Amino acid sequence: MGILSWILFGLIAGVIAKFILPGRDPGGIIVTTLIGIVGGFLGGWIASHLTGGGVTGFNLMSFVWAVIGSLILLLIYRLIFHRSHA
Repeated sequence: MGILSWILFGLIAGVIAKFILPGRDPGGIIVTTLIGIVGGFLGGWIASHLTGGGVTGFNLMSFVWAVIGSLILLLIYRLIFHRSHA
């Protein structure tokens, strides 16, 4: 899978995570994309440790794990951002 596919996959995962956890976050589409991409890697890492297998390709379970990873990163991002500006 090419880098553009991973960026698109991350963008979609980040947008869904943002939809599940709405709120005012700075950064816009760039931060949402980065959170989604890194969230995909985090979700894959979590999946490989919990299920014993890896995330393979562009499929539904990979997408679910990418969204889970994005949700975790979005929560961490909000905790860090709100503490630094409180």
